[in-house]
Amino acid sequence: MKIAMKKLLTIVALTALNLFSFTGLAEACTRVVYQGPNDTILTGRTMDFSLDIPANLWVFPKGMRRNGEVGENSIEWVSKYGSLSASSWDIATSDGMNEKGLVANLLWLVASEYPEFEQNGDRPGLTISAWAQYALDNFATVAEAVEELSREEFVVVTDFIPGTDKFATVHLSLSDATGDNAIFEYINGRLVIHHDRSYTVMTNDPVFSEQLAINDYWQSIPGAVFLPGTNRAADRFVRASYYINAIPQTDDPRISVASVFSVIRNTSVPYGISTEGFPNLSTTQWRVVADQKNLVYYFETALTPNVFWVDLKNIDFSENSGVRKLKLDEGETYAGEVSSEFFESEPFQFQGL
Repeated sequence: MKIAMKKLLTIVALTALNLFSFTGLAEACTRVVYQGPNDTILTGRTMDFSLDIPANLWVFPKGMRRNGEVGENSIEWVSKYGSLSASSWDIATSDGMNEKGLVANLLWLVASEYPEFEQNGDRPGLTISAWAQYALDNFATVAEAVEELSREEFVVVTDFIPGTDKFATVHLSLSDATGDNAIFEYINGRLVIHHDRSYTVMTNDPVFSEQLAINDYWQSIPGAVFLPGTNRAADRFVRASYYINAIPQTDDPRISVASVFSVIRNTSVPYGISTEGFPNLSTTQWRVVADQKNLVYYFETALTPNVFWVDLKNIDFSENSGVRKLKLDEGETYAGEVSSEFFESEPFQFQGL
């Protein structure tokens, strides 16, 4: 029996190495959705990047006038919902939850290829840095977002990350307070939408359809016997898929939040870790768990000792209530519920053309 088990593990390990060898050039973010009893829904994610990617938290009220920041041919809108957003370099929204419990996460996807944008064309543009914020501003549910975004009435426009020669190539995940999920990817210039409540895990490359195929393969291998352990995207997908279904099923927010944090910590990349030949397998910079039932947004960074949280029920999102900011990008340390720590601020400018 021991020899048979050893042989099985060897075969599985070799198969995993062959199957996942192409995934090494992906940024290392991971996102999971916990679907617990009594309408308990939480979304957790890691933000992993090869560069320091300082975050600040922002309160954006409803009624804000925005545009797509790509010149005269930019989409324009007024936010229907207030949101709590996590910025990257104060030029983009990379994560957040709105007052209706819709959560948006941007994750890296090397395979992304966006449509051509014409400054004088028929379709207006939206900078990729505001893609997640557009969803938070406009939709209460995933179904609403899928219905509107599938019409492709605007073009998502990407550009270089400031100070680098790297184009921003991301896919967008949305989850809502009912546990519904959708992933939006631009592949070969066309929008591909994966919409199903069961799509509770995503990482980076390969494209999401291939992530599902990889996970199907691993369903035949008991997670208690063997799980792939590297920091590659596909390995993290498999671990997250197993653990998000293995943790306790409970509506106690203390246990459910701690459980989801334990899953995304398991799929994190330790600070300062680099992999020779794979420069984009990167340090986890910060983590989020969003409780969509109770509207609480939990946050921790790699360089501070505490988890802190924002109870959205304590925030005034009414029109003209003002933009507010919680500063994190210089090592500020917080503990407990911090909605009172936000201060009035001018909104950041989304990076555009």
